[in-house]
Amino acid sequence: MNSGKTDLMIKIVTADVVSAIIEEPDMSVQEAMKAFYNSEVFEKLCDVETGLYRESGGYVHSMYKNR
Repeated sequence: MNSGKTDLMIKIVTADVVSAIIEEPDMSVQEAMKAFYNSEVFEKLCDVETGLYRESGGYVHSMYKNR
């Protein structure tokens, strides 16, 4: 898969995860983004070798919550 499509898929999954995180009480968009971007799960999502970018936002959010 070319890097443009991979980047787009990472962005879509990231948006889905951040949207799920902000559902938590008292969590702003900025706080959710900072929390996810600084997580090990985001690091794995961006590593194309893991293939995590191919998974759903719900699956990745579940990984994030269970870290």
